Amino acid sequence: MNFAREGIPFILAALVLAAAGYTAALMRRSWPLWLLAFVLTILVLWVAYFFRDPERTGPRGEQLVISPADGRVIDIREVDEPAFLQGRAIRISVFMNVFNVHVNRYPVAGRVAYVHYNPGKFFSAAQDKASMENEQMSVGVQGARHKVLFRQIAGLVARRIVTYSRVGDDAEQGERMGLIRFGSRVDVFIPVGSTVKVQLGEKPVAGSTVLAELPQ
Repeated sequence: MNFAREGIPFILAALVLAAAGYTAALMRRSWPLWLLAFVLTILVLWVAYFFRDPERTGPRGEQLVISPADGRVIDIREVDEPAFLQGRAIRISVFMNVFNVHVNRYPVAGRVAYVHYNPGKFFSAAQDKASMENEQMSVGVQGARHKVLFRQIAGLVARRIVTYSRVGDDAEQGERMGLIRFGSRVDVFIPVGSTVKVQLGEKPVAGSTVLAELPQ
């Protein structure tokens, strides 16, 4: 299994703690220390599981918008998007819990034309106000015919957004563009007139599930 490179220090730290626990248990022959070592082993497995980075394949095309995140669709609505689309847009929000893969992927192909970091608060990412008030990183991609913006949003537990994108970069649909640590949300803003292909409560897979089709 592949792991996100940002997770390697966390996995190694958990391994060191577990090894120290087993060493102490062997030296002192203490059942409480054996229990602690077992708990630390579970921690190692969970940290490795959290930072897993599976390969993803699925539909591709300039009219398709692919999910940038694993999780659950918690909101679909029309909103104002003044930063990049500069007008009305359809926003699809995907909430990631601590058990989802947290590697994010480009929903469309094109050129990265907008990158903006906004420091903010840490409300629960499931709340609607998190889309505007939480710490976030916005990335806008100019596709063949349309602009698409997606926004990585930190949540109540997530305190670290990682974004590889830089203005001028080529965006390849379905390829990795960053991750958010420990529970968060990704919003995707697409042009009005797009056909949404998911429903509330649906569980999309990053790099595989089609969220919407862009207008002709």
